[in-house]
Amino acid sequence: MLTRTGFRGLGDSRSTPSATVLELLFDIVYVFALARLAGRVADDLTIVRHTLLSEAGQTVLFFTAMWMIWSLNALLASTYDPRRPDLQVALLVTMFGTLVLAVSLPEAFGERGVVFACTYVLIQIGRPLFLTFALRGHPGRMFAIRVLAWHTASSVLWIGGGISGGLGRGVFWSLALAVELLGAATGWPAPWPGGKRFSRTAVVVSQVHLAERYNQFFMIALAEVVLEAGAAVSTPGFTTEGSITLVAAFAAVVSFWRIYFYHARSGQASTSGGEGTRLSRWASYGLLLIVGGIICTAVGFGQIIEDPNPPIDWALVAILFGGPVLFLLGRSFLEMEDRTKPRCQMLYLGALALIVAAPPMVLLPPVAVAAATGLILAGIAVLDQRGHRRGSETNPTL
Repeated sequence: MLTRTGFRGLGDSRSTPSATVLELLFDIVYVFALARLAGRVADDLTIVRHTLLSEAGQTVLFFTAMWMIWSLNALLASTYDPRRPDLQVALLVTMFGTLVLAVSLPEAFGERGVVFACTYVLIQIGRPLFLTFALRGHPGRMFAIRVLAWHTASSVLWIGGGISGGLGRGVFWSLALAVELLGAATGWPAPWPGGKRFSRTAVVVSQVHLAERYNQFFMIALAEVVLEAGAAVSTPGFTTEGSITLVAAFAAVVSFWRIYFYHARSGQASTSGGEGTRLSRWASYGLLLIVGGIICTAVGFGQIIEDPNPPIDWALVAILFGGPVLFLLGRSFLEMEDRTKPRCQMLYLGALALIVAAPPMVLLPPVAVAAATGLILAGIAVLDQRGHRRGSETNPTL
């Protein structure tokens, strides 16, 4: 059992410059979770259209909830030393809870709703509750209490939704997630007098550590494109349509990688693959859009390989072109803007090009749509590269 002195030591600890192996182990669960979410997106494309919006809404809700857990845990490990035994236990408990959530995803709006809601609440309340006790006597304890207050309020809605079922479940859970997003966006303000007064020095986040965690999660999401396209091709073999789509998917993967690591938001010379990146206040939301866009793109390529016969469904075009748009918008929010230098508009122009090119795609065969997606993304990556001065290093470390 940890002593009071041991608990106080957590507040005095500082995060490591690089991610630990336990944090990488934590991400293994998200390999499975992202595959589950991709499966839900694929299922959404095969259902009747009058239920598409409700099913897609459920998928977005689950994805955002899973992202909230990962984001807050990355913030925790970037604030305090993740090598401490007490913090390692907290990460392992969260990892197991996340695994339970991922297993519950297919039936979360069915018979596993209570399991999903209770597990999510235990994770989101357990983390700040642990910090509330672990940071006794430390100024950062008040911030943990504020986060705990917000998650306690949202937990009522999560549990209520798990019990109610049906339409009520979606309403309750959407409201619960909105409460948490509002709290995170506003810095978890406290409703009691004096709750807004908080010293920024009480909680010091390692931007280097957090940026590395973002890079690692991005790479895990990027692997989903390879998994979806590769698995779809491996079953029927190398058909002409499948091979063309596989090449397009590979081009998309390389383009995503290049744009993510080498884009410079304000037009300055880019660093070695994001080295020294200054994350913006909205970086975590940018990562949400980035990963969501990659998952949509992965599902789009996989669906075309499985069914390359025309005509193409408009929903599939929306997924395949909308995914890169989300990625480009998310990447534009990732870094802090340098107001002393001209702002780079390449990502916005690329997103606009994808939006303009999408409507005519419903007239083309699915394979042509996949090829067009890969070509447009490759073009955006090339133009973005030409728009910035590059350093000599072209294969940097994380």
